[in-house]
Amino acid sequence: MTTRVHFRPCTLCEAMCGLRIETDGKTVTSLRGDDDDPFSRGYLCPKATALKDLHEDPDRLRTPMRREGTTWRAIGWDEALDEAARRLHAVQRAHGRDAVATYLGNPTTHNTGAILFGPTFLRALGTKSRFSATSVDQLPHMLVAHWMFGHQLLLPVPDVDRTDFFLVLGANPLASNGSLMTAPGMKHRLEALKARGGRLVVVDPRRTETAERADEHHFIQPGTDALWLFALLHEVLAAPRRPHVLEASLRGLDELERLARTFSPEHVAATTGIGADVTRRLAQQLVSTPRAVVYGRMGTSVQPFGALCAWLINALNIVTGHLDVPGGAMFPMPAFDPRWLPRPLAPGPGSHGRRTTRVRGLPEVGGELPVAAMAEEMLTDGPGRLRALVTLAGNPVLSTPNGAQLDRALAGLEVMISIDPYLNETTRHAHLILPPPSPLERLHFDVVFPMLAVRDVVRHADALFDPGPDARHDWQILLGLGRRLEALRGAGLSASLKWRAMERLGPRGLLDLGLRLGRRGGLSGLTLKKVAAAEHGLDLGPLQPAFPRALQTKDRRIELAPPKLVADVARLEALLSAPRPELVLINRRHTRDNNSWLHNAEKLVSGKPRCTLLMHPSDATARGLSSGAAVTVSSRAGAVTVPLEVSESVMPGVVSLPHGYGHGREGVQLTVATKHAGASVNDVSDELRVDTLSGNAALSGVPVSVTSA
Repeated sequence: MTTRVHFRPCTLCEAMCGLRIETDGKTVTSLRGDDDDPFSRGYLCPKATALKDLHEDPDRLRTPMRREGTTWRAIGWDEALDEAARRLHAVQRAHGRDAVATYLGNPTTHNTGAILFGPTFLRALGTKSRFSATSVDQLPHMLVAHWMFGHQLLLPVPDVDRTDFFLVLGANPLASNGSLMTAPGMKHRLEALKARGGRLVVVDPRRTETAERADEHHFIQPGTDALWLFALLHEVLAAPRRPHVLEASLRGLDELERLARTFSPEHVAATTGIGADVTRRLAQQLVSTPRAVVYGRMGTSVQPFGALCAWLINALNIVTGHLDVPGGAMFPMPAFDPRWLPRPLAPGPGSHGRRTTRVRGLPEVGGELPVAAMAEEMLTDGPGRLRALVTLAGNPVLSTPNGAQLDRALAGLEVMISIDPYLNETTRHAHLILPPPSPLERLHFDVVFPMLAVRDVVRHADALFDPGPDARHDWQILLGLGRRLEALRGAGLSASLKWRAMERLGPRGLLDLGLRLGRRGGLSGLTLKKVAAAEHGLDLGPLQPAFPRALQTKDRRIELAPPKLVADVARLEALLSAPRPELVLINRRHTRDNNSWLHNAEKLVSGKPRCTLLMHPSDATARGLSSGAAVTVSSRAGAVTVPLEVSESVMPGVVSLPHGYGHGREGVQLTVATKHAGASVNDVSDELRVDTLSGNAALSGVPVSVTSA
């Protein structure tokens, strides 16, 4: 055999680290960081080793599987696709198109073919019952971007490489390498921040890995971030400020000032746990530092005031003059920008409340319904009940609130089709599993995360290995299902020609089209051929100011006081007098975890068990509990039993469980993961707790009790 060297981005998380992979025949012999990658510069986190493990995993499915009672049987692709389309068509004929739901998981965003051709399949399926991992993650940010900037994908990211004051709420970029802030090698980026005299301040109910390295860390009561952000605004708006470069593009500043007057630092201190003197000092630093930025992530998203948090973070960056300027919050200009694709393929600007869920009346956002309502829509009888589901990657039984309830709901579906390479906690309920190839068996082009990257880069990589003639890529599966569904409905010749054209175009053709149509392609003649010729990728430079031309509001102005956000402030104000639960639960992540889908890699789950409940010593003493003891964590939604880890890394009144575990359910075929099963935090998370505006699940701050098991 001959050793070959390949360069490609990692596809396991948002960081897009550049890889140098050596292969010998069909075997990966070496995998390390690419020193010449213009973005990650040799950095690589431990997760990357899972690419080899995923490719070689004996548990990974290679052929379509049909469930027959309690057993599974391999079948051919044509048979599987025909049967899947026939079953879905039958449900839609009997109960209407919306009786079939879809769920798109997080791995979809890392899959070039799936992200490009998923919308084509969804249009062919024709259902409005769409769900995804977005509503247990970043949906508040997208809704607020739609209201403030005119497009749900206009998401400002911290220019961390040039900022001098970095205020971080509810985020742990040293573990995540950034989230809605694609920034590989955050350790080095934060070291560079300090080396140039900058400051890092973290506000979080847990002393995270990032907080440990910060200049300051302040505990905050979970779910009160919006109150504290308003207190910062109270001080910022009362202080002399630099002239804002976007002054002419702002609308609603007077209304924002009126709202902020209510939330003085003293008024919110007892509820948030942050003293008024700290709030004033940090507000002053934010105003006086020319290059400063406020950043909030999961902890600010997955709480009952997620949309208000996203709004107030943007507002702080705007009124302090730190939006769309170097060192502040900036808007990437990716070479391939999906917003510039032809209208049928481009993502829409966003929407809110065009329809609601049947049972609880939760709002649609950006074409999706909140996944916190998916189980009840399946379990509740009556017109409009969900009777079938198509999943594309993802594992909602472990990643959405009240997973036990969803487990029961999936077991009762008439039809479930899963496009997934594993028999996991969710897909074990499927009638058919359609497995795509491994990440190393497909081409890769970063489509989503350059829209969130702290530097503009573009990279393309061909597949390392040929998956063989019997394999089907995700995009081929999606087009195959869509074509069959339309044929069953009697679509004519024009529809047939459309599907043939899409199949011929494939990911490469669509990528080349997008590059040519994009802002950079139009200026420099950028094509897929040029990108592919740069084996380490093309460095397009640091982020550049994009406003006002990037704004997509009708009058090209920033809406500082969107009416629905303004109306929600009264609900926030009521939090000041609300009783505080004795104990609340937050989740956490680890560098070697990636939601639920890397726990079948032995290298990543080995070592000291990570699925433990963190509890402050004072809370443990009050309950007569000690480290290592088995404890039961209970909420309205359910209960789990886990080992206790007493630690001062969480504030009193707060306990923490990691996200993504719970692999002990019957019927799962994940050999390694079941040995490290742990417990699912989402068996305790409460599906009734959501952000009222966005419907995003409020996974953080769940009231719980902890007792000896």
